[in-house]
Amino acid sequence: MNILVACDSFKDALPADGVCRAIAAGLARNHPDALITQMPLSDGGEGLLDVLRGPLGLTWIEQEAADPLGRTITGRYGLSADRLTCVVEMAEASGLQRLALAERDPRKTSTLGTGQLLADAKARGAKRAILAIGGSATNDAGIGAAAALGWGFLDAQGHKLPPDGGHLADVAKLVPAPLPFESVEVLCDVTNPLFGPTGAAWIYGRQKGGSDAVLAELDNGLQHLASVVKAQLGLDVAHLPGAGAAGGLGYGAVVFMGAQLRRGIEVVLDKTGFDSAARKADLIITGEGHLDGQSAQGKLIQGLCGRAQQTPVIALCGKLSASPEQVRTIGLKAAYSINKQERPLAEMLANTAVNLERTAAELVI
Repeated sequence: MNILVACDSFKDALPADGVCRAIAAGLARNHPDALITQMPLSDGGEGLLDVLRGPLGLTWIEQEAADPLGRTITGRYGLSADRLTCVVEMAEASGLQRLALAERDPRKTSTLGTGQLLADAKARGAKRAILAIGGSATNDAGIGAAAALGWGFLDAQGHKLPPDGGHLADVAKLVPAPLPFESVEVLCDVTNPLFGPTGAAWIYGRQKGGSDAVLAELDNGLQHLASVVKAQLGLDVAHLPGAGAAGGLGYGAVVFMGAQLRRGIEVVLDKTGFDSAARKADLIITGEGHLDGQSAQGKLIQGLCGRAQQTPVIALCGKLSASPEQVRTIGLKAAYSINKQERPLAEMLANTAVNLERTAAELVI
């Protein structure tokens, strides 16, 4: 039997490769004749660089860049073996984890550092970019990243503006730059528009430190920038699904980089060769920290099941709260919790590898 073990990380417990190793070890214990292939995955967020390292032959590039408040940090991105494709996680330079709680203010933060990493890759000869935009500390519609790539943002007096969320409403003139890459794929799994009640500011701005008054200011700024872009560039993409992702970086990437917004899991499955591996498999085993009703709405397992074709898929999870009907809706043959009884969360997290291996060994396949 050919078994494909294709899993994302279990958040706060085990990285994707660790999850795959534990399940493979359990399967090998009771199914010694099975041919087991391990394929660590990511939905385009945390762990993307590590997941794509093997398939793309990534080399780590360390480069000085600005954090969300403009302080110098050392950021990392990946450059493919042929040096033509760069993989950048925006959270590396512009992520919320870069800020202490008291430092969070989406009026002051910027994606400048993300743009600096992209600019460095361009300078090294990269022609294509894969940009993951989860975990942002920003609400600048991507003007920070665009500024690092050569764009200018001027006020009504022709003065250069700081490229942050608090100055969006002051933008009166755009100074364009050439597209930085032949192609940019933005990994984006949310469908929010740029502005409005379900836009970047009102849905995500509060966790970035914004009060109601700040969110209203930011939303007005996003709407103003979109009007300037429409008037000067003829682009009207503010309501494109995903434009509001990462504080509007989804929008900014489309406008200022010529990017295409794509579901993260689809890009990862493409780059890892999942379809070919799935065709050769008799069974696919995947996993998720918490399998619930939301897992049927664009998360990794739902995307994987949609690409598995006729190969049955079983999921192992830390917590199983999806109903049997929801499990079927996701596309799974079956789902099992690795925790036989409820324990303190810290204890369950610490025992994730052991419980994954044990549960995999107990599977009747």
